Amino acid sequence: MLRRRSQTSVDDTPVSTDDPKAQPQGKGRPTPKRRDAEGRRRQPVSAPKDRKEAYRQMRAKQAAERDRARKGMLAGDEKYFPVRDRGPARKYARDWVDSRRLPSQYFLPFSLLILLATWIPWPAGTRELVLFWVMMTGWPVMMVGVLFTSVYVSWKVKKEAAAKFPGESMKGVGFYAAMRALQIRKLRFPPPQLLPGGRPVPPKK
Repeated sequence: MLRRRSQTSVDDTPVSTDDPKAQPQGKGRPTPKRRDAEGRRRQPVSAPKDRKEAYRQMRAKQAAERDRARKGMLAGDEKYFPVRDRGPARKYARDWVDSRRLPSQYFLPFSLLILLATWIPWPAGTRELVLFWVMMTGWPVMMVGVLFTSVYVSWKVKKEAAAKFPGESMKGVGFYAAMRALQIRKLRFPPPQLLPGGRPVPPKK
């Protein structure tokens, strides 16, 4: 009987939930299996419902990639450049041309002015005189200036790039610089990183 009363008194003693030692040990739940945990971490992939939806997703992905490449090219990240624009020699050619005001860069605007001059309805007698000066003076002077500038730029850039980068291939570098010098500054691609005079282009706000 004594043993029975002792067991009863011990079993009936209330257990305080405030005592941390009296709390059940462990997480109180079974450990999830590895494949179940990995499955919850994975994001659900929405497969296209039909061909139209698949085409739409492909177009959206291509647009995002083009936008990323465009931003990279505008920022001067060379990994987004076409192959013809890569390499230290090509970068040097771009910077050399962009840091100078060259006569050949006015080729297109000057050509447009000459074209407009031939379209203007000049008074009688004046039209013939204008066309004579345009065809006999304007075009020849412009073409000589462009030819001289292109030859000089090609020779100069190739010479300086070869001295600066002796281990690099100089194939096409002179022509690359001459063609860039013919373009209007705002239409050049990749965009200029230097202003005339050699100052860096300020970042856009």
